[in-house]
Amino acid sequence: MHAPDLGLAGQVAIVTGANSGIGRACALALGQAGATVVVNHLPRSASAAADVVTAIEHDGGRALAFPADVSHESEVQAMFADAVQRFGTVHILVNNAGMQRRAPFQEMSLEQWRQVIDVNLTGQFLCAREAVREFLRRGMQPERSCALGKIICMSSVHQLIPWAFEANYAAAKGGVMLLMQSLAQELSCHRIRVNAVAPGAIRTPINRSIWENDDAHGELLKLIPYGRIGAPEDIAEAVLWLASDLSDYVVGTTLFVDGGMSLYPSFRGNG
Repeated sequence: MHAPDLGLAGQVAIVTGANSGIGRACALALGQAGATVVVNHLPRSASAAADVVTAIEHDGGRALAFPADVSHESEVQAMFADAVQRFGTVHILVNNAGMQRRAPFQEMSLEQWRQVIDVNLTGQFLCAREAVREFLRRGMQPERSCALGKIICMSSVHQLIPWAFEANYAAAKGGVMLLMQSLAQELSCHRIRVNAVAPGAIRTPINRSIWENDDAHGELLKLIPYGRIGAPEDIAEAVLWLASDLSDYVVGTTLFVDGGMSLYPSFRGNG
């Protein structure tokens, strides 16, 4: 994907969970658009994160891999402090890191519940809080952007659509929606723009078993009016737009990138 000139040159972006899937696509797209990218990853994914950094640098961009578990406050604070020390500030946060721990509700352990909530919701809180602190510390840079800072929260169609056997995930994404909206309401007076992207079915490693199986793939397509599974680049392009000044009057909005999945296509033909 070759990003157009979106005015992101000279801006610094942190992308959490950027070593694979949607996060990787977002990091690459931001790098191609001229942003300096902090590629967040877990320590076990260091090699994959290094590959993302290499790809960005190969295209002439700047990037840094930083290991941090977003559910741990001290690690998030260290990541932001290092980014500010190396690059001067942070302009964009893509709150992408997430996970799933599927289980029937009556069998779901407290550990499974907490782990998903801690990463998918609390992690977004911790990263957004550090981003806001840095935006306010730095002050406006009109030569960079007409916004003080941009936060893009990665949500899901499951902030809207219930998901059986994934109660922890759906609860976290519902929380992300209201966290995003509350932050947008509170912080927009500072010219901090907070929005969300809600992917539908995306061709990522986490659901490879579905899109590589013809029968499962066919069943999934019945839920997507547009007739195809999304690619990580579809989400990255939405993130680029929300990170740019092209979307400067967009505040507190969830952009669904789902091929129409959230239209409840099972009700076509009167259900």
